[in-house]
Amino acid sequence: MKRSLSSHVSQLVQQLSSVRLGEPFNALGLLDDKNGKGMLLRVWQPDAKAITVMSLAGEVIGTMEQLSTQGLFELKLDNRQRFTYQLEVDYGDTKTTVIDPYQFTEQAYDGLATMTHAPQNLYEVLGAQVKSYEFEGQTVKGVRFAVYAPSASSVSLIGDFNHWDGRCLPMQRSLDGHWVLFVPGLSAGIKYKYELKDRHGHSLPHKTDPVGFSSEQYPSFASVVWDHDQYQWGDQAWIESQKTDKRYQPMSIYEVHLGSWKRKIEDTGNNYLSYRELAVELVNYIKEMGYTHIEVLPISEFPFDGSWGYQPIGLFAPTSRFGNPDDFKFLVDQCHQNGIGVIVDWVPAHFPSDSHGLAQFDGTHLYEYEDPRRGWHNDWNSYIYDFGRDTVRQFLVASALIWLDKFHVDGLRVDAVASMLYWDYSREEGEWVPNIDGGNHNYEAISLLKWFNEEVYRQYPHAMTIAEESTAFAGVSRPTFTGGLGFGFKWNMGWMHDSLTYMQKDPAFRKYHHNEITFAMVYNYDENFVLPISHDEVVHGKGSLLGKMPGDEWQQAANLRAYTAFMFAHPGKKLNFMGNEIAQASEWNHDTSLEWNVLDYPKHKGQQELVKQLNKVYRSHAAMYEGDYDTNGFTWVDHDDWENSIVVFQRNAISNNEKVIVISNFTPVPRDAYRLAVPEEGRYKIILNTDSEMYWGGNYDAGIEFQSEAISAKGYENSIILNLPPLSTLYLIKVD
Repeated sequence: MKRSLSSHVSQLVQQLSSVRLGEPFNALGLLDDKNGKGMLLRVWQPDAKAITVMSLAGEVIGTMEQLSTQGLFELKLDNRQRFTYQLEVDYGDTKTTVIDPYQFTEQAYDGLATMTHAPQNLYEVLGAQVKSYEFEGQTVKGVRFAVYAPSASSVSLIGDFNHWDGRCLPMQRSLDGHWVLFVPGLSAGIKYKYELKDRHGHSLPHKTDPVGFSSEQYPSFASVVWDHDQYQWGDQAWIESQKTDKRYQPMSIYEVHLGSWKRKIEDTGNNYLSYRELAVELVNYIKEMGYTHIEVLPISEFPFDGSWGYQPIGLFAPTSRFGNPDDFKFLVDQCHQNGIGVIVDWVPAHFPSDSHGLAQFDGTHLYEYEDPRRGWHNDWNSYIYDFGRDTVRQFLVASALIWLDKFHVDGLRVDAVASMLYWDYSREEGEWVPNIDGGNHNYEAISLLKWFNEEVYRQYPHAMTIAEESTAFAGVSRPTFTGGLGFGFKWNMGWMHDSLTYMQKDPAFRKYHHNEITFAMVYNYDENFVLPISHDEVVHGKGSLLGKMPGDEWQQAANLRAYTAFMFAHPGKKLNFMGNEIAQASEWNHDTSLEWNVLDYPKHKGQQELVKQLNKVYRSHAAMYEGDYDTNGFTWVDHDDWENSIVVFQRNAISNNEKVIVISNFTPVPRDAYRLAVPEEGRYKIILNTDSEMYWGGNYDAGIEFQSEAISAKGYENSIILNLPPLSTLYLIKVD
């Protein structure tokens, strides 16, 4: 016969059964028996009929008294010291043996005290950490969970291990707002979420782990426990080789959306390639084409395919669309072992409002600015992180560092930096709040970006950061100690806009817009620029890169070839979105594969062969990349021949005397007997001609080798005569 319950125990049962207990360590586990000597063991196992207590070695210690049919049990242990125990739980139709998590108070708090000492400590402590501890000669393995939710009144761990029943595993509140619990018996691969109640006791939507390392897809969006220490890397030589100044190295980046680069066409439908399949097919393709790096559109876990990853929720987890975290590591590893760098897009500018994510995580604006004039992006219908809150700042910097640490990536390209820098970004008067000085700069975001860059370059000397920043904000790629933001590189959005605007003009009118193809050199040395022809230029009705080019079919292809070679020679590192290299005719569609079938046609195969050759020439000639950010690395030979829409410049190596002369004819008119100034007396040779029949060009006879004449031109004492093919770019070098 059950004894009547005290008011204290009755209240405890009510709190446990309604999932409202915030401090289970004070009520469950081994407790000092206030009414006598020894200990009191109290256990909560919903729906259990009977419980037997045993030592870890299997010794039966006693049978517990059932205080409530809802699942509360007690056992008095007179004259007994603390010990580690397990429970045989009888549910009537089944029995199971578990190790009670509420005896591990010290282990649950493990690491919290030192978490704020460095940003990466956040992902070493929070989330689901696979752990093992020694007790009385026995090893107890399990998972320690920790989540930050300071305004929650209770948090419960739910998962497939407890039938998603919030009653089973209430978590312990810490003084600094974290909720913790070490659960023995759990391991990598189990699914879980958090069940929270706000400060008023109201239930919130089930939440995935903000620091989760893996996640399921729709409809569950459950977090998945993962152990990062199991993967064995083979890229140590690559990492060491990358500890160089990237400004003086070749960088030809292939921007890729993993979900639509190539898909498997099977009876079951149009399916993604997995990370491990990409580690073969994509890596082999990049090697064949000669790119130095890939840049992956955001792969931090995201709920909506149509966002392409730019609406992320799981900043610490690679999306499970293509495999598990170790599968992504394998892709990176294979890239490195084949001499290919990996850059990933990191998106700290905003996050979506999906109920399972960060939005009002504990019932308050924990991650986002509360004022919608600061905390909501109308353009993207998404929240904005509170860049001034210490916990959010550490969360964001840690979410960047984990990709360099656990996933060995070589660089982080930061999306939408301009939207972070300015309070009035895409806002009308009255829709934003000025800073303390009355201006529009977001000092908090500026400070965060500086800290982020300092941590990346201090801790990971092989890595780089790249900003997508579309304004004239000064010093984006300058060191923080000089007042800059500290990025290694900045996308040159001005060059992209001006040059594409120029190329879209009918060649007959290009001479009236000549400055658009030359203007970028006026500000070229203000930043360390990357020249981006990115995914943004081939979506939302903008058409394909080929489709932007004017003229008939041949002229379109010739324009694209001439422009591509002009880009490869222009100062700045190179970035091209997938599909540009095969002259894809259709606008990019994230739901389908690239149109690889077009390579059956010589026009498209020719563009691919040209890009392959451009990468080879670019990487093998120091003049093409060493002086990207050095005023000695570039010389205008002729920038004012607007009448003929011709530009001529010279790229100069820094480490030797190598020079490459580049000449682009942006009209469909051949220029016979064109006198080209050359820097020195000698013999010159064409090493690349975009009009070659190899690339589906007209094969206009430009010649191959030329002996200079002592005839001055454009301020030089020597010159050569050659025929310029229509809509073409030529590269020449001095051979003796």
